Formats: sequence, structure tokens, C-alpha cells
Amino acid sequence: MTGGTAPPAQRFTTVLFDLGRVLLDWDPRYYYGQFFPDDAAGLERFVTQGVGSEFILAMDAGCPAATVIPERCQRFPEYAGLIARWPEGWPHMLRGPIAGTVDILRELKDRGTRLYALTNFSTETWPVARARFDFLHWFEDTIVSGEHRLVKPDPRIYALAIRRCRIAPASTVFIDDAPVNVAAGNTAGLTALLFETPEKLRMDLQYRGLLPA
Repeated sequence: MTGGTAPPAQRFTTVLFDLGRVLLDWDPRYYYGQFFPDDAAGLERFVTQGVGSEFILAMDAGCPAATVIPERCQRFPEYAGLIARWPEGWPHMLRGPIAGTVDILRELKDRGTRLYALTNFSTETWPVARARFDFLHWFEDTIVSGEHRLVKPDPRIYALAIRRCRIAPASTVFIDDAPVNVAAGNTAGLTALLFETPEKLRMDLQYRGLLPA
């Protein structure tokens, strides 16, 4: 929330949510930590190299895990055994909901706010998450990157979300935990907010009139 300044003049009617690390507490460390007892540095090397963002984004862009994993194992043979565990380990990386943000989502829903989601998610793991958490059914529509072979921050996936969900960018707040995705959202004409904590998000939404102060 911006202190000491007047609230925005425009009226916001729509919220577009990211999911991972905004509503869903997901982290590869939750599963792979058991293989690095008392070796926090080794775990960080593995998470950033063996199963780093390039690896995850390839699957989020629609490439099957059965293709991505062998390629990654060849690139990082020292981690091959652990990388191969990705499919069986993925459900354990998804610890649960981020309760404070789910509370906000529920309040927005009860107030009649239009709710949509725009998420980088594999088509193979998205059904697992959607089956586990009822609140993922609260959105009018969810744009899943793997289904369209486009990942944030590609401008085309924002354009797709705006078009398919029939949202007006000027009256839409977009929430994401990655600064690069927030910047792309602003470029697309959305009012993009960087998610840090549920408490900060609540203040940001109150400031924009989407939740009562």
C-alpha cells in the first residue's frame, strides 16, 4: 500500500492470480531436502542446477517430463538419480495452500469479484493440484501455460488471458511472486502487484478498493 497518497481513481473489478508461491506452497526443497541431510549448500546447488528454472519452465511450456528428464540427466549426470525422481516427488513438493492468500481469495469471491488465474504449470501436474484443492475451482477460468505452450513472462500469454477471459486490463489487478512476471503484467496494461506476504497483499487490495479497509 502506498502511504500518504490518494487511492487510485479507477475502479477495479477483476483479480488475476498466479498460483505457485501465491496460493500454493510449492518448493522442490520439500521433497529433495531428505537427500541432502546436513548439507544445505548441496541442496541449493541441486535445486538451482539439477532441477533449476530452465528445467521446470520446459515442462511448464508443454514439454513432457518423459522428454525433459532424460535430457536433464544427460546434462547433469552427477544428479541423474535425483532428477529421475521428479515425477514421484512432485506431489511432495506441493505442501499445501498458503492459508492467508486463500482467505483473501475467498473474501474476493464472496464480494463478487471476477476471479481468474494465470499460471506456469505443467499439464501433467496441474490435474494433481486441481484435484487436491477445492479453491482452484473458484476461478471463472484458469490459463495454464502447458496447455498453450506459452510461459510467463512471454507477452503472448498475457494477451491470451486478456482475450480469453474477456477482462479489461485497466480494471484488473494481477498478482505474481516473480518480479519479471509482474513487469510483464504491467506492460500488458494490468495493475500488477508483487506478492510477498498475504498481509502485504491484503493491504495492496484494500488500497485499490477490492477489500474493505
